[in-house]
Order: sequence, then C-alpha cells, then structure tokens
Amino acid sequence: MQMQWTSWATIAALAVYVWTAVNVSRARSRYGVKAPAVDGPPEFLRAMRVQLNTVEQIILFLPCLWLCALWFGDHAAAIGGAVWVVGRIWYALAYYRDASRRAKGFVLTITASLSLLLLAVIGLLR
Repeated sequence: MQMQWTSWATIAALAVYVWTAVNVSRARSRYGVKAPAVDGPPEFLRAMRVQLNTVEQIILFLPCLWLCALWFGDHAAAIGGAVWVVGRIWYALAYYRDASRRAKGFVLTITASLSLLLLAVIGLLR
C-alpha cells in the first residue's frame, strides 16, 4: 500500500513546524532574547506562542493523519493534511500580526485534525 500523498502532507506539516521554530530563533536574535529566557517583547512572545501551539497541534494531527491514511485512504488523508497546513500558516501569519486574529486559522487546523480522526474511525468500522 503506497501512501505518497500522505507522505507529502507529512513533509509539508514538518516544514511548517520547522518554519515556526526558525521564526522563534529569528525573533530571539532580533529582540535580544537570550536562551533560555522565554519572555520578551510582544513580537517575540507571538512568535514563541505560534511555535508552541504548532507543537501542541502537530501531536494530535500526525496520528490522525496516518490513521486516516491507513484506514480510510491516502487521498482523503492528504487533503486533510493540506487543510491542516493551510490552517497552520493562516494561524501563524495572523498571530504574528495580531494575536486576536488567530481564531480562523486555529479553527481550520483543529477541524482538519478532528475530520481526519473521524475518517479513521469510519474506516475502521467499515
């Protein structure tokens, strides 16, 4: 059983994860926040929060993605994965500008993860 589309979705999700981590590193440098400090100006805190939330979300997302691929299908999982990636990017870009504007990206992300989980359960029950 090949899962190339789900594999590409995983690679894209990991790229988003790395992008958010790099943005924290850049913010540390730009705003003079030396490790291990996690407090600084609002711009740094937003970058840090985006990265931490991405870590929190990817822990739910990756098992849901692969369970969906295994039990429901590669294409459905990949579509859900693409939606998750778009949601994470939307979330990050909105949060970097203004934390109060992050909700739509977050909702898209969590909806993708829960949809993947639901499809995995449906696939298991078939």
